[in-house]
Amino acid sequence: MSALASLLRRHQADFAPILPVDLNAPEVARLDFTAANPLVVQADLRDTAGFEELIVQLLEVQQATIGVGGYLENRVIYRRSPGLFGDAAQPARSLHLGVDIWLRAGTPVLAPLDAVVHSTQDNAGFGDYGPTVILEHELAGTTFYTLYGHLTRRETALLRPGMVIEKGGAFAEVGPAPENGDWPPHLHFQIIADLQGRVGDFPGVAAPEEKDKWAALCPDPNLILQSKHL
Repeated sequence: MSALASLLRRHQADFAPILPVDLNAPEVARLDFTAANPLVVQADLRDTAGFEELIVQLLEVQQATIGVGGYLENRVIYRRSPGLFGDAAQPARSLHLGVDIWLRAGTPVLAPLDAVVHSTQDNAGFGDYGPTVILEHELAGTTFYTLYGHLTRRETALLRPGMVIEKGGAFAEVGPAPENGDWPPHLHFQIIADLQGRVGDFPGVAAPEEKDKWAALCPDPNLILQSKHL
């Protein structure tokens, strides 16, 4: 376990929810986007409307209304954006480094700790993050970052680097397609130990063979979310 992961585990009582929903509720279910799920493998994921219907189907099967999952999951869904997540000259990137929470667009996004806005960016383009916010936190003398992808343009445009966000404060909203990168509505949440000089963006998907490297850099988001479904 990385030093940041150990720190987050010791301070789990200090975190506020990042959404105004209970991620331990019975209406929450884990969604599988690996090749082990035949419904996902057979779906036309380039069609966003069809992809959203698939999400609804996966939730209905489990009698759920909110989907969660994805950390270190080797996913097939990135085949919908092959130019973004890999090409013939590079290893395919399919290992997901955050947690996705699939729920309705317009849901407020909240800060898990006191934070400063590090950066924002509209990572436009099919299959990308869309409007993105990176928050900077300090915990027990350690600085780390949280990234929020697939937001609304309107709320993200109101933020500026250096703005202070109080713990539990709303600072963005889950975005709709197509402005969210043209995905079914969901929040991508990721913890980052070191941004490596990046601003407004950070890889959310990595090559499976680099799992150990990226897992150390991006610890399990459930250390903050604390959902029994993850």
